[in-house]
Amino acid sequence: MLAVTSSLQTVLDVVGVFVFALSGALVAVRRGLDLFGVLVLSWVAGLGGGIIRDLFLGITPPVAVSDWRLLAAAVLAGALVFLLHGRWQEVAARHPDARWRRVSYAVRLLDAAGLALFAVSGALVALTADAGPLAATLIGGITGIGGGLLRDVLARQVPEVLQRELYAVPALAGAGLVVLFHHLGVLNPFTVWLAVGFVFVTRVVAVVLDLNAPRALSSGNQQGSEG
Repeated sequence: MLAVTSSLQTVLDVVGVFVFALSGALVAVRRGLDLFGVLVLSWVAGLGGGIIRDLFLGITPPVAVSDWRLLAAAVLAGALVFLLHGRWQEVAARHPDARWRRVSYAVRLLDAAGLALFAVSGALVALTADAGPLAATLIGGITGIGGGLLRDVLARQVPEVLQRELYAVPALAGAGLVVLFHHLGVLNPFTVWLAVGFVFVTRVVAVVLDLNAPRALSSGNQQGSEG
């Protein structure tokens, strides 16, 4: 597995950092932060999941702060959003009915891409570190949701994973799929990208169809008695 996926691991990490950092920068711009704030939020969103993953696996220092390519991807994403956001608004103003013009929609689409890439990447790194099937699945899921969770906390908004459509479930499913492929001996670049596509499509479908995990039932009488 290692010989087949070592270069692919780098691609997953760099692309995952870049798209998640874009989402962090967009959230920062929407919250009215300055250039430093945009770069910080893009860094946290892009690298947060990887840092959590490496700390769980005892990899120190975390790759996210020792690999210049990952740092460059996060900074580049933040700088691009900061410089081009005004232009994007001008173009979006000409298409008022287009769904993509909304920042929230763009963030969620980028989130889906980052979630897919990092969930699979996290599972691969865990397997490389000889983690068991359950640990690799959980670490993959945590890697996928970690950056977005930290981004939303710093932006003072309820994290997507706690309030939006299915979020953690696709990440865990994708990580579990990687573990299954590894167990069956069919883990290769094709099946890795298949797992990435599965997570991304599942998350996008959940957003479009507004699919949510079950929530606790409440009643008007219960709410009234709480006061």
